Amino acid sequence: MDRPITTLFMLMSLDGKISPGASDDLDVDKDFPKISGLKEGLPQYYEIEQTTDLWSFNTGRVQEKMGVNQKPFPDKTPVSFVLLDNSHLTEHGLTYFCKKSKIFVLITSNRNHPAYNVKENNLHIIFQEKLSLKKALHELKLSYGCERLTIQSGGTVNGLFLREKLFDYVDVVVAPVLIGGKETASLIDGSSILSENELSKMDVLKLIECTVLNDSYIRVRYQVLR
Repeated sequence: MDRPITTLFMLMSLDGKISPGASDDLDVDKDFPKISGLKEGLPQYYEIEQTTDLWSFNTGRVQEKMGVNQKPFPDKTPVSFVLLDNSHLTEHGLTYFCKKSKIFVLITSNRNHPAYNVKENNLHIIFQEKLSLKKALHELKLSYGCERLTIQSGGTVNGLFLREKLFDYVDVVVAPVLIGGKETASLIDGSSILSENELSKMDVLKLIECTVLNDSYIRVRYQVLR
C-alpha cells in the first residue's frame, strides 16, 4: 500500500453525533464531563485513545475548539500529529503542536499560513494548491515514514476520507446519549449520495469486535471491505 493504514477513531452518540450541538462553542470533550450518566464512563474513551496509533490526524478547526491557540505549551509526547488547516491555527497553536509532537506535519492550501513563520525543527508543511487527501497520505508515508494513522477529524473531513476510499478500519466508542439536530456534526458529513450510480461510494464494513464497556458505553471495531 502506498499510504498509511488508516483507522477512524471517534467518540459518538448513539445517533451518530460527534458534537453536543451545532455551535463551535460546544464540544464533547468539554460538555460530556458535565452530564450525569455520561461523565462516569467517559474516562474509558480516553484510556482507549491512549492505545491508538502513534500518528494522529486532526483538523485546525477541531483544535481551535479545543483551545490550543491559548493553551500553555505541553510536554513532548511520542505521538506525531498531522493537522489539516488553512485558517484556524495561530502561531501559538502551531508551536503548541510542535512542543507536543515527535513530528508535526501541517497540510494546507494557504500560502500565507502562520506556520511559515514558526521556526521549529519538527514542523513540516505539505502545501497543496487543491486538497488531495490521497496525495497527502502518500507523502506522509513516503517522506515521513507514517505506516499507520488514526483519524479523529470532524464530520466534513471524515466525509472526504470516505468518498476517496481512504478508511481501512473504523473504531468507535458509543456514548449512551441521543443528541439529534440535523445541523449537529455527525461521524460522516459532507455531500450525500443522490443516485443509485453513487452507491459504490459507501464503505461496507465487517465487524471485528464489539465490547460492552462500563456505564452503558460500547466499543465497536470494523474492517472496511473493498
